[in-house]
Amino acid sequence: MAGRNDPKGANRDIRDDFRAEIREFLGTRRARVTPEQAGLPLYGGERRRVTGLRREEVALLAGISSEYYTRLERGNATGVSESVIEGIAQALQLDEAERIHLLDLLRGAGTTRPPRRRPAQQRVRPTVQRVLDSMSGTPAFILSGRGDILAANHLGRALFSPVYADPARPPNNARFVFLSPHATEFFRHWDEVAGDTVAMLRAEAGRDLYDRRLTDLIGELSTRSEEFRRRWAAHNVRMHTTGVKLLHHPLVGDLDLPFETFPLPDGPSQFLLTYTAEPHSPSQDALNLLASWAATDGIERSAQANDSEPADSSETPD
Repeated sequence: MAGRNDPKGANRDIRDDFRAEIREFLGTRRARVTPEQAGLPLYGGERRRVTGLRREEVALLAGISSEYYTRLERGNATGVSESVIEGIAQALQLDEAERIHLLDLLRGAGTTRPPRRRPAQQRVRPTVQRVLDSMSGTPAFILSGRGDILAANHLGRALFSPVYADPARPPNNARFVFLSPHATEFFRHWDEVAGDTVAMLRAEAGRDLYDRRLTDLIGELSTRSEEFRRRWAAHNVRMHTTGVKLLHHPLVGDLDLPFETFPLPDGPSQFLLTYTAEPHSPSQDALNLLASWAATDGIERSAQANDSEPADSSETPD
């Protein structure tokens, strides 16, 4: 994503960035599918220079000409029909998240709107905060697509107290995962969490490559974390809406918490995240203990005070 915030590139074609993303995304998808997996005969034997599919093989599977697919992979996305997109998705064995990501990139490659340099700060409606606060026995958060914790309830702030320990506001899950020395202890399956985090940032970037706060975050993580750079280069995208998170809280120990995410009508980049515990389980006991500790330790008051600090003093409405 280099160059998208470079003022010297103000006169460049903004579609070039999406074209580059299309080229890299489709190239990485081709590389992971072998002819055997695609049901194609293997020609060339040891002389074959690629382990994945060639462009002409993708074109054959998608039912289009090799020249047309080559132009598309190079980012020439003008007038691509739904049937062509579907054929390519099937040829490359894309899952639903990858299909949506490809559509986002193709849509962006056809846009002529100028990039937004000063996006409005995301805010949580008071009614949504009241819903969070009413969920007294369930850790609950409002997250942005870039991983900012925009709001949380009492138990949520207690559960994610290691994330809130970073003085930067708003707290950001991606920054914690890749830059905090405590992340590998807090997330017992850190490798899985790291992969999911990068995949969700990739999907968010596909929706809008010109979100300044997102590109700033990706630039920071790329500069400071080799692990992030390696994973970012893979171009993986994922929808991670349900599952079980394995945590180790510094005060109450291990918790195995099923989670669910729900998109909010405020936009595709804001959603509700909730954690629950199996009734009568050790994790439920740990959550109860955590709630008791939070109520007596004043974590809610201190977290709310920190949340009131502006995330970016330069972020003012246009």
